[in-house]
Amino acid sequence: MCGIVGAMIFDQSDYQISSDYINRMRDSMVNRGPDQCNHWISKNKKIGFGHRRLSIIDLSDSAMQPMTSQDGTLVISFNGEIYNHAEIREELNKEGKYHWQTSHSDTEVILNAFLEWGIGCVDKFRGMFAFAIWDKSSETLWLARDRMGIKPLYYSLHNHRLVFASEIKALLQDPEQPREVDESSLFHYLSFLTAPAPNTLFKGIKKIPNATWLKFSFNGDSDEVKYWDALDNVRHEIADLNEEEVAQELLKELKTSIEYRKVGDVPMGVFLSGGIDSSANAALFSSGESNMTKTFSIGYAGKYETYSNELHFAKQAAAHANAEYHEKILDVDDLINFLPQMVRLQDEPIADPVCIPLYYVSKLARENGVTVCQVGEGADELFWGYPHWKKVLKFQNFSDKYIPQGFLSIAVKFLNFFKLNTDWRYEALRRVSLNQPIYWGPEPFTHIQKLRFLSDSMKEKFEGQTSWESIRHIRDDFNQKSKSHSNLDWMSYIDLNLRLPELLLMRVDKMSMGVSLEARVPFLDHKFVELAMAIPESLKTKNGTLKYILKKALRGVIPDEIIDRKKQGFAAPINEWSENELGEFGKKQLKEFAEATDYFNWDEIQSFYNQGKGLELWPLLNFAMWWNEFIREDLSD
Repeated sequence: MCGIVGAMIFDQSDYQISSDYINRMRDSMVNRGPDQCNHWISKNKKIGFGHRRLSIIDLSDSAMQPMTSQDGTLVISFNGEIYNHAEIREELNKEGKYHWQTSHSDTEVILNAFLEWGIGCVDKFRGMFAFAIWDKSSETLWLARDRMGIKPLYYSLHNHRLVFASEIKALLQDPEQPREVDESSLFHYLSFLTAPAPNTLFKGIKKIPNATWLKFSFNGDSDEVKYWDALDNVRHEIADLNEEEVAQELLKELKTSIEYRKVGDVPMGVFLSGGIDSSANAALFSSGESNMTKTFSIGYAGKYETYSNELHFAKQAAAHANAEYHEKILDVDDLINFLPQMVRLQDEPIADPVCIPLYYVSKLARENGVTVCQVGEGADELFWGYPHWKKVLKFQNFSDKYIPQGFLSIAVKFLNFFKLNTDWRYEALRRVSLNQPIYWGPEPFTHIQKLRFLSDSMKEKFEGQTSWESIRHIRDDFNQKSKSHSNLDWMSYIDLNLRLPELLLMRVDKMSMGVSLEARVPFLDHKFVELAMAIPESLKTKNGTLKYILKKALRGVIPDEIIDRKKQGFAAPINEWSENELGEFGKKQLKEFAEATDYFNWDEIQSFYNQGKGLELWPLLNFAMWWNEFIREDLSD
């Protein structure tokens, strides 16, 4: 796990890359690679890479990056892990034409795989990655991001050059990189809690979408290809299996995924909340290990109505797995003290308060000698794990079957006329009347609520627009590729292509890497995803039970008490904290922001605070703090 940076100067420019230029970007993210650093610059000074290394696989100096292939034609800067690197190395050895500089570096495997198969080598990789490869023979730069979007990769085109990095703050080290808000991304951010790829909240800075590679030449020509999709290789033979066989296949694939994620030469552990996913991680990871697996849990001081500590379940899961248990108790001061650092680590707003416990549990793991941890992201999206999905799915299925299109249009006009258009029932009817799916992901505000938060000038700018246009291409892909056209499959698909890569996985990456900890995601192994997307809705939702088939697969692996307990997400008691210290902090920040800028309507924000809805304003507060950190100039100038 590492931090990568680089630049390519196009033919139209006489600019030359210097070591100071590359190293300034590289060293802005020491947290991503505290162990080693290096850089490489071409002889003509038109292409350069930098690298910060967190050593995980092959700790020797020979595995340092940027790395050049033995024949001298390729240079790579790579962030991530290729879990099946030993298998690919063995396959390449059969060709008899590759000589290795390292004993077991996965970076060198990528280089030789690229020599053998070109960019098609990504199809061979089972892992998480973001990499840049310079091909001297064709004078071509390749940038690629892994299938699920576990690792980020940002880039900017300006002043006749391309600059790329693992973090936006590295790009900002370029003195000619503009710092402006992308207002369209802000509009969509208020819908999705993140900016949909390829845009970011920074105007002119892009992020490579998941499962995508880009190719650039010195003349400025570029290509972009999405090389994998969750529905491209669905295992349709699953439909011929009975329930017991599906459960067995599911457990088998999960065990394989977790076994792959044991690859490495450093101490590893597991984040343990006490829910099904993390408990399964702990149990399966511990299986067959000679040493006790270290697990790490977060709790909160005091009792809260909206959030209950799960530590007793976490302790039970750790004991069942014969694992070593560690915990940390947080309070509101931990949150407020961390907020400035949280914003810096995020790079762009990631409006999910789970960033806070994620940072502290990562820090706890690092303090206890662990460099890699398994996390549970992805299972809820694949197996109908969210209670609110029930309500959405029920309404969508009912409206599809029984509500005439003409009635929907009349109902929407009626509700709009009488100003009964602020809650989710109106928004659902409006979407169905336009043949749009109800579910676009977990949204903090309805469209009308979002508009109320915006200033008059912002409302005027986006009049008549919604965030549908930013995700329409995902729906088009689903309609083209899905065999089932199931509403539940759509909910999984949109989350796999938006919420997971740009929100949930980014909060994990940014917070864990903030303390130089690598996080691995076994439920998002692409083979496991292809299996999960083949399982019929009737097994994911049988008898209305959340995660029915996954629970069946895990019976006997983790305690029934954990499997059958009420669902509680990994979160923090932000609601109660917003009524006291956090609320006062948020009011002050948002009032100053609204007065200094022309983005938000302070009267509407104040109304929410007066109604005790401070928690719902977290996305606005996150954006305001980000603006202060990265965009704000001295207003007294």
